Amino acid sequence: MSVEHAPPELQLAVDLIYLLECNEIAPETALAALEIVKRDYQQKLSHHRQE
Repeated sequence: MSVEHAPPELQLAVDLIYLLECNEIAPETALAALEIVKRDYQQKLSHHRQE
């Protein structure tokens, strides 16, 4: 399966990995940043569900 036909979350994951690798982001830094992003989006989702 090519990325063009993959689900959007997989396409985004591939793009994010590419961005992190191209910028030579350390794995520890990337994971810490992704945890922050995850918490932020979980809060947005929770807030959206309450509306």
